[in-house]
Amino acid sequence: MRISRFAAFAFGAAVLGPTGAAALEASAALKPPAPVAGFGSAREALRSGVRDYNKGDKLGAARALEFAATQGDALALWKLGRMYADGDGVPHDDLKAFEYFSRIADQHADESPDSPSAAVVSSAFVALGTYFLDGIKNSYVKANVARAYEMFHYAASYFGDSNAQYSLARLYLEGTGVPQDARQAARWFNLAAEKGHHHAQALLGHLLVTGEGIPRQRALGLMWLTMARDAADPGKDQWISTLYDKAFSGASERDRQVALANLEQFLKRRR
Repeated sequence: MRISRFAAFAFGAAVLGPTGAAALEASAALKPPAPVAGFGSAREALRSGVRDYNKGDKLGAARALEFAATQGDALALWKLGRMYADGDGVPHDDLKAFEYFSRIADQHADESPDSPSAAVVSSAFVALGTYFLDGIKNSYVKANVARAYEMFHYAASYFGDSNAQYSLARLYLEGTGVPQDARQAARWFNLAAEKGHHHAQALLGHLLVTGEGIPRQRALGLMWLTMARDAADPGKDQWISTLYDKAFSGASERDRQVALANLEQFLKRRR
């Protein structure tokens, strides 16, 4: 059931507009590096690709990974998707990245959440959801928030992926493609925050401090904001420090003490 749901739209007809057939023909011209012949197995090709990548030969890595990808190896497909999404050793190409991630969704949707490949499969669903939010310019992949929601929800609920849980919470927080619902947002933020997702911790903390749509719990919110601030990248996450500073300055001394006590208890549970 899951495979039929995702194979239908992750890469196929459900993402195609009126000119879908022409778009697919155009996309066929976007050839990946020719796979290197001579590998005995997908595993051998994957190992070679990893070695080449770590040595700095990223084009060679892409060729070896393509061999493994033709055998359906989820990690190879994911790595190629990330390389094209980031322009990492290959030309930046979001459509190619989308197609690699789609192959993972089509072929591995039923992967056990406990399997070694679960992390890359769930990551592929998150990447697809992100592409569906805005679409890919000059391609057949159009913005489709309903599809984005399905991708995020599947990865969040089936795989328990913290990035998916965060993205799903953002949809509820902003009312994007779903009715705005701060309680649902807080629920998904909390699941991601418990896994150490510092962006989720920051936004959950902010909701709790302000009481925007949920019962206000200033001390608990300050605890989450403290954790988020400590984990944040100062160069990229200045907004988290801003939220923390505002919450801390508005907190009573008792709220600050309770937040610290809550934080100590939380960290003890994690040891």
